[in-house]
Amino acid sequence: MRGRERKIKEIEELVSLIDSYPVVGVVNLYKMPSAQLQEIRKILKNEAKIRMSKKTLLKFAFEKSKKRGIKKLKEFLRGQPALILTKTNPFKLFKFLNENKTSAPAKAGDIAPEDIIVREGDTGLPPGPAISQLGEVGIPTKVQDGKIYIIKDTKVASEGEEISPQLANVLNILGLKPMKIGLDLIAIYENGIIFDKDVLKIDEEEFLNRLTSCITVGIHLSLECSYITPITAPLMIREAYLKARTLAMETGIYVKDVIEDLILKAYLEGEILKNT
Repeated sequence: MRGRERKIKEIEELVSLIDSYPVVGVVNLYKMPSAQLQEIRKILKNEAKIRMSKKTLLKFAFEKSKKRGIKKLKEFLRGQPALILTKTNPFKLFKFLNENKTSAPAKAGDIAPEDIIVREGDTGLPPGPAISQLGEVGIPTKVQDGKIYIIKDTKVASEGEEISPQLANVLNILGLKPMKIGLDLIAIYENGIIFDKDVLKIDEEEFLNRLTSCITVGIHLSLECSYITPITAPLMIREAYLKARTLAMETGIYVKDVIEDLILKAYLEGEILKNT
């Protein structure tokens, strides 16, 4: 089969895959060790399919796909891109892929996966050339108890920045492993919406706290304006009952729910009068 025919067939296969799955993502396999890729493929066997192809062919496939709005995914083809196709919720998939990444030392030319911060504290390194090496990348130090001490937390690289040879050397000296080896999910498509990694990266604890706060505020608002919902109806009935009971007690209305309390109240008041 000639080159042109092979490319046409490849594009057709990619389009077929894209149109067959409800959730389609773009991952970056740059510097992904083949052994680890095979392991991740085994783990994802029943959850997702990974399909590698050339960047230009992937662009054509997105253009030809019938899915509404999926053409925009071609803007996220970075590094060594590949497709990840699944029926799994995008946020669940992103969390799974992140949890299956391993830490690795930084090399010159690597791209910082997130802000790299060197924390304050004792480095364990003796005074010497390391002081000037740390200073070259902007890390303030002092000598304390015969060891190099980092004076304050210092951001040495921002997310997306290329790591210089000097910084890579310093990070290795400090024993830090800021790189993450695994599938780097750049963006994912579902139901006409594209979620990039910044949206997919959710702090679950913070999300639950905000959700709880919103529910609490909503309940209070519903109670204040007497808006009945399945959640507030029992609370409003209980509040109305307590108010009615209090009113009956204060005005001496003889009803079933308060008659015993009214008798007890009258008895106690009588005892007080008898003893005065």
